[in-house]
Amino acid sequence: MPLQPLDLSTLPEGGLIAIDSAPLIYWLEDHPVWGCRYAPLLEGIAAGRWQGLLTTVTLAEVLTGPLLQQREQLVERYAAALTDPASFAMTSLTPPVVISAARLRARYGLRLPDAVQLASALHAGAVALVSHDRDFAGCSDLPILSAQA
Repeated sequence: MPLQPLDLSTLPEGGLIAIDSAPLIYWLEDHPVWGCRYAPLLEGIAAGRWQGLLTTVTLAEVLTGPLLQQREQLVERYAAALTDPASFAMTSLTPPVVISAARLRARYGLRLPDAVQLASALHAGAVALVSHDRDFAGCSDLPILSAQA
């Protein structure tokens, strides 16, 4: 049975959607299994249906692969796409976000990058967090959408 795209029916039009690193990487690299699962979300963001929210941590994680491969043009292309304010808002680590991340990490046992994603999403007022990570399974603070569901 072919994998289905994410169920995006609960996302309100114009809503701010936080996106973790893996879905972006799968989509940007056109991953043969997972890329198509996240494509409708990213295409909807590009079309203005939703606003994407990325953290500076996500940007660093997405750019690491092309940097390791010494593919500077790809780094520039990814950076330009992911910092386009028409599609994505970018949030930085601030003391309140970091304190919230520490609390979330302690409450749910999240790895620090995951706690940063969730804290950033909550502080920015996101309506959901899209992740490929099962570590968020016990989190009840925000709807978590995953292609692994």
